[in-house]
Amino acid sequence: NVGIGVLVADSPYGPFKDPIGKPLIKNSNHDIDPTVMIDDDGQAYMYWGNPKVYYVKLNEDMISYSGEIMQDPTTPANYQEGPWVWKRNGLYYMAYASTCCPEGIGYAMSSKPTGAWEYKGMIIDASELSRGNHPGIIEYKGKSYVFGHSYDLLKQITPKFYERRSVDMDEMYYNSDGTIRNRHYLSVEGPEQVATLNPYVRVEAETMAWSEGVKTHFETEWEGDFDWARGERIADRLYVTSINHGDYIMVKGVNLGAGAGTIEVSVSPVYGGKIEVHSGSIDGPILTTVEIPGSLEAGIWKVISAPVESVSGIHDLYFVFRGEKELFSFDWWRFSALH
Repeated sequence: NVGIGVLVADSPYGPFKDPIGKPLIKNSNHDIDPTVMIDDDGQAYMYWGNPKVYYVKLNEDMISYSGEIMQDPTTPANYQEGPWVWKRNGLYYMAYASTCCPEGIGYAMSSKPTGAWEYKGMIIDASELSRGNHPGIIEYKGKSYVFGHSYDLLKQITPKFYERRSVDMDEMYYNSDGTIRNRHYLSVEGPEQVATLNPYVRVEAETMAWSEGVKTHFETEWEGDFDWARGERIADRLYVTSINHGDYIMVKGVNLGAGAGTIEVSVSPVYGGKIEVHSGSIDGPILTTVEIPGSLEAGIWKVISAPVESVSGIHDLYFVFRGEKELFSFDWWRFSALH
């Protein structure tokens, strides 16, 4: 049997731990894909299930529940799994993976958080370009966005089919009566960028609109990390690795303002190489080249700086990597303003 667990942390970055040491819900193979909605009165509800919808009231501690686990008697039409519940203008919405298989994103509405739910249609139509289309719906800066899954990134790399989905998202629109406009499919280009990126603060290297060749890696640094002993946790680090000649990272909509004077990069050299920062395209004007010397000290992080050609305004930046063999790992970068 599968079940639903709960983890807690003091930060959204973790570390997370299991406060109850057992599943919160474990009744049957239907117990998958939980989502939580907190109503205006502070009452939290958890919804889950495949192929039926279940719900229960969570207690204030969010790691226990009260009352009976209820199976929704009006499981919406085309419901498969992955419910996502939210409230808007006094109405409750449930979006879900729909019409397996392939799957789109359907939705239903109710006047109460416990239903009954009335099927209203498809937000995203079922398509062979997607499977297991679990939704997420958010409001951000006055606009609504729907998140789902697609194979669009994979199909730009290879025509072969693999079960490798990527997160996809687009703007979502409500009609005047509160229903949601059908999008048919998530656009490949996505929505307009909602804000420019500030390059004068530390920017994590894994911040990217597109990339080729590279991977990301997560590790925890410990004080005195030996085979026989481990000290205090120092920090968690997520960085870009498996960097080879010709790989690149593209960062979209970088606002250089009146212009940058220098760039700093945090790298852990392997064989070394260089980072070329291009403007506009992978072979566009080079704004700076950062030389990364090789090192025999694996895992040692260094900050290296280089001058930047004078350029102002908003640009897409391409961090293009040059060298032989595996070059280095890349943690973060930051520009300094021109003085």
